[in-house]
Amino acid sequence: MTINAGAMIVAAIYSGFTLYMLLILVRWLGPYLELDFYDVRLRWIARVVDPLLRAIRNIVPAVGPMDLGPLIAVLAFWIAREVAVRAVVGIS
Repeated sequence: MTINAGAMIVAAIYSGFTLYMLLILVRWLGPYLELDFYDVRLRWIARVVDPLLRAIRNIVPAVGPMDLGPLIAVLAFWIAREVAVRAVVGIS
């Protein structure tokens, strides 16, 4: 059985973007799920996601009590994932 290197690269790119989008959603929904991001086991999620969310929050203000930063970040990563996968598929 032959493993296609191009397919593996596409799967890795797709999975990496998807994992980061899931981390953004976990960070966003964490307070509602009563997750403690100061806990040693979950602290890394905040370290990975918070710099991006802070940058987006500096650009896009909150709308009332709703924070649109995570939604914008997930949408941006979704678009970037599609562009990256299509670019790699177009190359190979």
